[in-house]
Amino acid sequence: MTDAQILAESILQALATGILIGAIYGLMCVGLAMIFGIMRVINFAQGDFMMLGMYAAYYLLVTFGVQALFGTVAGPYIAVAVAGPLLFAFGYGVHRLLIRQVTGIRTAEMEAEGHYAQLILTLGIALVLQNGAMILFGAQLISVRTPLTGDAWMLPLGEVMAVFFNKARVVAAVISGAIILALWLVITRSRLGKSLRAAADNPEASTYMGIDVDRAHRTAFALGTAVTAVAGGLLATNYPFHPFVGLEYVIIMYAGVVLGGIGSIIGAFWGGMAIGLVQQLSILVLPTQLQNATIFVFFLLIVILRPQGFFGRLTERT
Repeated sequence: MTDAQILAESILQALATGILIGAIYGLMCVGLAMIFGIMRVINFAQGDFMMLGMYAAYYLLVTFGVQALFGTVAGPYIAVAVAGPLLFAFGYGVHRLLIRQVTGIRTAEMEAEGHYAQLILTLGIALVLQNGAMILFGAQLISVRTPLTGDAWMLPLGEVMAVFFNKARVVAAVISGAIILALWLVITRSRLGKSLRAAADNPEASTYMGIDVDRAHRTAFALGTAVTAVAGGLLATNYPFHPFVGLEYVIIMYAGVVLGGIGSIIGAFWGGMAIGLVQQLSILVLPTQLQNATIFVFFLLIVILRPQGFFGRLTERT
């Protein structure tokens, strides 16, 4: 192979890997967008909800017999699917007990519309979840392994070049795309979606129209928690994790949401996709340790050139 062919193959491989990883990043960003866009809550615990999704999938697979029932190939993805409803219930309970006190109409008379209280509360939840997980699960690295993790499909490109698609990442990307499509249909076509959008646009007016804003916010929070937990479970089929893994991804989630345009579910997905592509392409010229630095340089460029994000709209100030 010539140097040009090697470079072309490396770029194509990075693009393929970036798209597959970006799809998972997009799903976790959509989970945050459900909360940030609808409730306007800055949730520092979102990465730790993802971490709980990873551990839920792992223990469902290993301890509760999902792998024995469904096998080593389908078992991990069944465990991830079951982890989603479990974290939905967890998020529903967290909102009912804690988050509802600093969101919705209750924040009208609070300083900075309750954002200071939200920051402190969600940071406290994050610390409790991180240290609680450390006590319960330990600090060792674990993963939701599947035979697909170490296998790949090869796409020949001519006589000497080829691009490899990791099977576990392909399955995770397809599942992520299906969940995004289902969420988009729910948000845009269903009665539940209309109530969520109304509660996001104007909570007070929605209350006068008979919409239970508190319930809408609770549903949005639970959905966002579940979606991010599923994304975490899919990520765990490729990467090991530990109780503090959420810290590594929560900034990526916020970057993806802002890149896509605050309030846009589809935009958050494409924001996460863009981050995955930039992250993988940066490996071609920079050390792995500088991946996150590259992401934030790209983030700053987009904020400067298009501050409303990919799918957001500029608002006029009066």
